[in-house]
Amino acid sequence: MKNFVPAKLGAFCIPVLMLAGTGCSTISRFDQYSYAQATSLKVDAVNLMATATQPFDNHLDEVNKVKTAIDKMYEYEKNRPKNVISEKMWLVVRDSSGHSFGGFIKRWQAEKTLDPAFIKESQQLVSESFDQISQLESGKIKQVAN
Repeated sequence: MKNFVPAKLGAFCIPVLMLAGTGCSTISRFDQYSYAQATSLKVDAVNLMATATQPFDNHLDEVNKVKTAIDKMYEYEKNRPKNVISEKMWLVVRDSSGHSFGGFIKRWQAEKTLDPAFIKESQQLVSESFDQISQLESGKIKQVAN
């Protein structure tokens, strides 16, 4: 009788643990919308940055449009389950104190116009940030159609 309870418990726990181990993922699945938005926003951001030789105020509407789109994407990613890495990557893009898009916009606003060499270097950094987001998303497991 002593062995009956552990054997019964083991017979139940082992399959449950095996199912839990195979069914658990540490990162969200591939999301076509996320991938498409990341690639689209990269183009929008880099193209906007190219205009930074002109006064910031001349491009305020464009700046607000791209920033809002990036903010929306951050909110989308933040609310996907198991998506902490992507969320943090979007935070880097948005960060106005960093060297990505948010920081570039803050500097452009403060200085009114920016040097073409600085713009080119910044475009490369921002482009790489978006590429990393896209590469992470494209590397995720695709949903299998039933």
